[in-house]
Amino acid sequence: MIAIDPNYTGVWKLDPAHSRVGFQARHAMVTKVRGAFNDVEGTITVDAEEPRHSSVRLVIQVASIDTRNADRDQHLRTNDFFDAPQFPEIVFESTRIDQVEENGFVVNGHLTIKGTTHEVSVPIEFTGVERDPFGQLRAGFEGSRRIDRKDYGVNWNAALDSGGVLVSERVLLEFELSAVKQEQE
Repeated sequence: MIAIDPNYTGVWKLDPAHSRVGFQARHAMVTKVRGAFNDVEGTITVDAEEPRHSSVRLVIQVASIDTRNADRDQHLRTNDFFDAPQFPEIVFESTRIDQVEENGFVVNGHLTIKGTTHEVSVPIEFTGVERDPFGQLRAGFEGSRRIDRKDYGVNWNAALDSGGVLVSERVLLEFELSAVKQEQE
């Protein structure tokens, strides 16, 4: 493991304009449908001396779901899937962060979807830190994790003639995050 630069200690805010929280699921068992949530907020609190004491919190607005198909997006917002009116947010809160290699971490935490919470572990790659042209210190992170949507009460499906189903139960969550270090006041 390498030591984390002490200058990275502090609070980093997710830059939603340069971040993506997406997903992909199989449709009719033959192709992938990809989508993203366009309204995402989050903070990363970094403890360079004790990285395992660092934390992450992401809040995703369900109504911001975007699969490039308005009818499908509206269906995903209903009780058949996310029930956005009753459960407007998907929340991830870390419980522990383990450094597993030089730029590799496993972020463990609670993922809450549709009022149901489960522990998940998300492998994350730290892609670097740069000072942008506006003088802000910016960090990048990427990772993904497959979950079973039925574990969260997202159960709707339709049977296919072949015996398969219209929408896969396993969904890949995708994280491409840019965070900006907040200046201490």
